[in-house]
Amino acid sequence: MNALLVLIGPTGTGKTELSLQLAERFGAPVISADSRQLYKDLPVGTAAPSPEQQARIRHYMVGTLALDDYYSASRFEEEVLVLLKELFVLHPAVLMVGGSMLYIDAICKGLDEIPAVTPEVRKTLWKQYEREGIAVLLEELKEADPVHYQKVDRRNHRRVIHALEICRMTGRPYSSFCTRAVRERPFRIIQIGLIRPREELYERINRRVDRMMANGLVDEARRVYPFRHLNALNTVGYKELFRFFNGEWPLDTAVEQIKRNTRIYARKQMTWFKRDKSIDWFHPDDITAIRAHVDQALNSQK
Repeated sequence: MNALLVLIGPTGTGKTELSLQLAERFGAPVISADSRQLYKDLPVGTAAPSPEQQARIRHYMVGTLALDDYYSASRFEEEVLVLLKELFVLHPAVLMVGGSMLYIDAICKGLDEIPAVTPEVRKTLWKQYEREGIAVLLEELKEADPVHYQKVDRRNHRRVIHALEICRMTGRPYSSFCTRAVRERPFRIIQIGLIRPREELYERINRRVDRMMANGLVDEARRVYPFRHLNALNTVGYKELFRFFNGEWPLDTAVEQIKRNTRIYARKQMTWFKRDKSIDWFHPDDITAIRAHVDQALNSQK
C-alpha cells in the first residue's frame, strides 16, 4: 500500500530542509500543508520553498492562488486526495510537510462534512458584523447553538461568523455537523513530528524573522498592503507591518511583534499536535533516527 509521510511541527523548527532530504532519500514529491504558502504573492513572509528548492524537488500546493481566491481546509482535503491518487501511480511514497493544523488533520483524519456556505449568506453576515459588531452575533449563536457557543473562541469573529453561516443556512446547529469521525484512507499515514527545546525554537524564530526582513518582507508587505482586508493577509508578519505602514508603530516595534506573535503561534501549533498520539517526535538534527524510523515504518507495513 502507498504511504503518505507527514512531516509536521511548529513554525521555525526546520521542516523545509529536512523535507528535502527525506524527499530525495525516498524519491517522494512534496505537498505543502501550509495554508499561506498557497498564495503566490507571499513567498517571503510564508517562508515558501525557494525556486532552487522547488527545482530540487517537485512541490505541490505552493503559489497556486491569488490573494482574493477563497480557499478552505475542506477544499484542500478534496484537492489533495485527488492529487495523491495521481501521484501514487508513480511514487510509492509522497511527503506532506507543513504546520497548518487543520489542513494536516483534513488529510490524516478527514473533516466533518459541513455544508458549503452560499455567497449570499456569507455576505449578509459579514455586513451585519461590520454594522453591529461581534456581540450581536454571539447572542444569536448562543441561542441557535448553545453547545458550540460554549466551545468557540468568542474573540475570533471569523469562527463565530462561520458557525452562524451554517446555522442560518441549514436551520441546524453548527455543532450537529461536528462528529469528529476519523475517516479511513486508501494509503498508509506515517507522521513524523519535529520538536526543539523551547528556548532553541524561540531563538530560531527570532533569526528567521530577521532573515525575512533582510530578504525583503517590508517590500512584499507594502506590495500587498492594498489588499490588507483579505483573509489571506490576516497573517503574522503582514498584520504587524500594516500597522507600521499606518503609522501606529515604528518598524522595530512591528518586527518585535512579529517575533512575539510567531512564538505564540508556535505554542498553539504544539498544543494542537501534542493531542495526536500517533505522531512520533524527533529533534530535527537527529536525521539518522528519523531515516531509520521511516525505513522501518515503510518496510514493516508493506
